[in-house]
Amino acid sequence: MLVWNELEIKRFLEFAKENRYYIAFELALLTGMRQGEILGLRWKDINLDKGYLVINQTLSHDGKTFLVCGKTKSSRRNIQHPNSTIDGLKRHKIIVNKEKENDIYTNNDLVVCTQVGTPLNPANLRRSFNNLIKTAQVPQIRFHDLRHTHATLLLSKGVNIKVISERLGHSNIKVTLDTYSHVLPTMQEDAIKKLEGII
Repeated sequence: MLVWNELEIKRFLEFAKENRYYIAFELALLTGMRQGEILGLRWKDINLDKGYLVINQTLSHDGKTFLVCGKTKSSRRNIQHPNSTIDGLKRHKIIVNKEKENDIYTNNDLVVCTQVGTPLNPANLRRSFNNLIKTAQVPQIRFHDLRHTHATLLLSKGVNIKVISERLGHSNIKVTLDTYSHVLPTMQEDAIKKLEGII
């Protein structure tokens, strides 16, 4: 599992800013959503006023079918997101609303879609992602590793493992602990330093 550090995240997002799919990358990094969840996200699933979204459906790996309620029962979940993501979503909505004026636009209510409203093929999103990695000159990682980056960053900041597990939609906390056990030794060291600071 490869993840980016904070500097690499900022560098990538800076280079991705003008990309049509910027919001997909930001959602992956700041919410931990899976690629299929991002590509299945609809505007009606987002509450911009209260700063959260609901995972109700995912797009299949081949980009042809919508699956209701995600991978597991816990995959259908609410995810809070930061104000920067709310701003990003609002900017992206302006672009999408302009595209809706086109006669050939098919309104599927999708947040991340083609310029004519149809579901975006996951391979095209990954291709765009890989091109941006080269341009930004950050370490090569998979799109799914943006999710791992999100979780690892939260763990390193001392966020409760239960909260992280809920954000990721894991079936139970054990899955999260098993997946991110590589981060725990560093957290042990930080805990000892904090204890020494108290004493």
